[in-house]
Amino acid sequence: MKIAQIYSILDQIAPFCDQEEWDNSGLLLGSFEDEFDEIYLSLDLDSGVINSTPPNTLFITHHPLIFKGLKNLNPNLYPSNLVFEMIKKDQKLICMHTNFDKHALNKFVLSEVLGYKKFEQNDFVLKFEVNKKFDDFANEIKNKLNLDHLKVVKSNEFIKTAAFCTGSGADLIGSFEADCFLSGDFKYHTALQCYENKLSLIDITHFASERYFGDCLAKLLQKNQVFAKITNSINPFSQI
Repeated sequence: MKIAQIYSILDQIAPFCDQEEWDNSGLLLGSFEDEFDEIYLSLDLDSGVINSTPPNTLFITHHPLIFKGLKNLNPNLYPSNLVFEMIKKDQKLICMHTNFDKHALNKFVLSEVLGYKKFEQNDFVLKFEVNKKFDDFANEIKNKLNLDHLKVVKSNEFIKTAAFCTGSGADLIGSFEADCFLSGDFKYHTALQCYENKLSLIDITHFASERYFGDCLAKLLQKNQVFAKITNSINPFSQI
C-alpha cells in the first residue's frame, strides 16, 4: 500500500484541513508515493519505539514529532535524533493531532473509557451530565483511567454538569459553562482562578487521557479493512 492510499482513508476519518492553524498534522516524513510494510500507531515517538520496530514501517502518531520549524538537525538531540534513525530505517510518519481530537479521540475517551455516552460537543469541548458528589465523581474518573493519584481543584461539593477535553485544555476555560472540567496540564494560576470562579478541575494528565489514541484509530481503520499494530511511547513523568 502507498502512503497516498492510507492518507486518503485517514483524511476521511478526521480531515486534516480541520487541524488548528498552529498544528502540524499530516505527512511529516516520506512521500505520498512511498510504500510501506506495516503500520504502527503510537501517541508519540521515542527511541524505544524507533529501535523496536522494523524498517519500512509507517508510523501514525497523535503528536507531531516535528512541531515547530527545525533550523538545524543535530543527531544527538531530540527530535532530530529520531528523524536520523527513521531515515536510516526507511520509516515514514503521519501525524493526526487536533483534527483527530475534534473528530474522534475526545469522543472515544469520554464514551468508551469513562462511560459517558451522552454529551454535547462544541469543537474540542464535550459537555455531559454527572449529577454526583465531587468526591465520588473524581474517584470514578481516577479508577477508570487507572491513575494512582489525581490532582483536583474542588470548588463544588456537587457536580451537575462537566466538560471534557483530552490533552491540554486549559486555554478552553471560559468557552463553556459547567461545574467541573476534566483535562490535563493545569497550571497553578489556572487552578486558583478556577477555584475562585467555582469551576472544579480534575487533572486527568496529558498522557493518561490521550494514550488511547492507538486503540481509537485502530478500530476506525479496521472498518476500512486496514490493520495496524498498537505500540506506545513512554510517559516521561514518573512518581517516586
